[in-house]
Amino acid sequence: VQLQASGGGQVQAGESLRLSCQLSEDSFAFRGMAWFRQAPGKAREFVASVTWSGQTKNYAQSVEGRFTVSKDDGGNVMVLQMNSLRPEDSAVYYCAAGYFADGKFRPRDWGQGTLVTVSS
Repeated sequence: VQLQASGGGQVQAGESLRLSCQLSEDSFAFRGMAWFRQAPGKAREFVASVTWSGQTKNYAQSVEGRFTVSKDDGGNVMVLQMNSLRPEDSAVYYCAAGYFADGKFRPRDWGQGTLVTVSS
């Protein structure tokens, strides 16, 4: 299984970016997909998740209302629409496929990451 993330780049604060994640093949073990991010010197943190059907979505408080995660039911592509970007959103963004346990997304497979840089 491979996950290919794309869409990163450099923008000014207040602008938008759209990230995509393509999953090479489905797996019975996957129940959802998610985005995480890691800024230099910081731990990787959860950004957003979506169930396999695309029905249920969860967001980190820091991105709620600005980011929108989506996935087509039965498809293998997840999209993260990022609006009103802030310098503190700068990080390498990773997509993951996995499942949900105890109310949290548990990644099983990771993509290679795509860099997002937001200038003030």
